[in-house]
Amino acid sequence: MSLPRIAVIGTGGTISGVGADRLDLYEYGTSGRFMKVDELLATVPELSRIAEIVQVPYMNVASTAFGPTHWLAILKLIHQTAKADPTLAGIVVTHGTATLEETAYFLNLAVRVDVPVVICGAMRPSSALGADGGMNLLNAVRVAACPQSRGMGVLVMLNDEINAARDVAKVSNYRLNTFVSRDVGVLGSADGDMVEFYRKPLRRGAPDVEFAMDGLADLPRVDIIPAYAGADAVLVEAAVAAGAKGLVSAGLPSGSPSPAQLGALEAAVKRGVIVVQSSRSGSGRVIDTKVSLRKSGFLGGDSLTPVKARILLMLALTRTSDPEEIRRMFKEY
Repeated sequence: MSLPRIAVIGTGGTISGVGADRLDLYEYGTSGRFMKVDELLATVPELSRIAEIVQVPYMNVASTAFGPTHWLAILKLIHQTAKADPTLAGIVVTHGTATLEETAYFLNLAVRVDVPVVICGAMRPSSALGADGGMNLLNAVRVAACPQSRGMGVLVMLNDEINAARDVAKVSNYRLNTFVSRDVGVLGSADGDMVEFYRKPLRRGAPDVEFAMDGLADLPRVDIIPAYAGADAVLVEAAVAAGAKGLVSAGLPSGSPSPAQLGALEAAVKRGVIVVQSSRSGSGRVIDTKVSLRKSGFLGGDSLTPVKARILLMLALTRTSDPEEIRRMFKEY
């Protein structure tokens, strides 16, 4: 019986990092030593038992440096890889954890291939005592090869847990269980005997998406405005002056800017800037039908974190500047 063919795209990050010794758990980035995808795969020879691996080189990029141009490049590479090899059963992307949730959600909104796409990373470098990257990579390949993964959208695989790209967030700086879907929980798990799913995402995601990124060199500018006690209008006004087409207010829980920010955001709306109200709390919905939001002309960000509301707004603005149409997108994705 032939093994499933799984493409692995390596982008660097902690999973490929090499530290000074086995107790180097946080300074390894200063060494500048990161394995390429072939080297990373060679550290997990057990992969040959579960899949035929297709290596897809990209480049090593610190996840703190990842941004829209990288998202577009990875998206193009995923589409090219799937088109070039129709026998692929799935695609795995290794990624640094700092912005992993953002890359995963972008791909969830933009990938148009039928095979599963799974993002994985690690909290400890490959050289560390108790490194987690090898098992995360192995499980990501298992999940990508699992027929039940199809139609689930882009998936995030770390710490034996399968999370939906829309819902997951990194909630701890160093713990292995840092990736958590706070409101709705995991989709399933990759245990020693099998990959098991317990629920499906209901919001739209890859490959059932409407956003076409072909030919784009960059995405519209959208800035996040953090709310805090005593916040003034300076950041709002600076973002508008810098050319932001949209703003996400990372509001005080349950989703409110400071009074000074409110006035500046309302002025931005009158200038044609789309404003989405989110919350800095990291859990719970911002209710779109609130009278105060509608009066100000803001859109509710639902349960999306500010960084994910920003991504959806960026992609929405590639298609329309109609607030009602963008409101529809925030209800569907």
